[in-house]
Amino acid sequence: MELYALDKLRGKKNLLAFSAGGDSSALFFLLMEKDIRFDIAIVDYNLRSQSKEEVAYALKLAKKYNKKCFFKETNLPPTNIEANARAFRYSFFEEIIQRYGYDNLITAHHLGDQLEWFLMQLTKGAGLVELVGMEPIVSKEYYTLIRPLLFVTKEELKAYLKRNNITYFEDESNQNERFERNFIRHHFSEPLLKHFGKGIKQSFRYLLEDKKLLNPNFKKREELIVAKRPKSEYELKRTLRQMFKAKGYLLSSAQVEEIIRQQEGVIAGKIAFALTHTHLYIAPYIRYKLSKKQKEHLRKLKVPPPLRGFLTKKKLQFPEYRE
Repeated sequence: MELYALDKLRGKKNLLAFSAGGDSSALFFLLMEKDIRFDIAIVDYNLRSQSKEEVAYALKLAKKYNKKCFFKETNLPPTNIEANARAFRYSFFEEIIQRYGYDNLITAHHLGDQLEWFLMQLTKGAGLVELVGMEPIVSKEYYTLIRPLLFVTKEELKAYLKRNNITYFEDESNQNERFERNFIRHHFSEPLLKHFGKGIKQSFRYLLEDKKLLNPNFKKREELIVAKRPKSEYELKRTLRQMFKAKGYLLSSAQVEEIIRQQEGVIAGKIAFALTHTHLYIAPYIRYKLSKKQKEHLRKLKVPPPLRGFLTKKKLQFPEYRE
């Protein structure tokens, strides 16, 4: 079974996103077989009674194999459960990574997840960059996201679990086709992989290489991301999505339209954006008390208001002016 990017994990401080499901349980033992050191983190969303058993299993594994296990629970709002769960999960992981100095976050996304994402985006009218949304290695601001199983099928993982008699839990919500991902998995991605898995795996390898040629050329300074404003509306939308994704935020189509309409503002209370005639900018949104003199100076230099706090605190110049 081929695991990707193991060289990026060796000798590093790694955190495995663990759920006690088949994928992350298989990855737990595969990493140990490869002598990769790691700790684990698990979230209990209090959506299923079984989740308590899953947390107990994670704690048991951590104790048995001398690993740290970080645990957090929450109660999610009844609407948009998948998106809220993902946001909470990654916020928790990033909190641990910053606090304890982890280099990498490891997730158990596999080839089936990659195909599901592709098909979901295909139904929404996406371009190549959005279609191939999952990558084996993704650089974040203060850590690297690594998906070692991205070219491994679910069937290969199940066979490994069975062969090694590894305990894992089945999430019954995965059978609920109310969720778009489950519907696509049961009716499309699983049948396609069963019959055409080898070709699909190779196609994703080619697509990832092609994607590198199309990715927008960002400039980064501190936490400021800058890109030239594309001339076409399609390229503009694609570039905005990629810039926000680099900040760990996935924009909806409605949010992209609103950003273009507003030209400047703040998303989710934490990411400032500004669109000028020539460039696109995003940065952390910082409330910073400015003096009258500073405000007037920034106004004359036409620095977009949402960026002023960040640029002032970091003592950076706005890229389109020189003092």
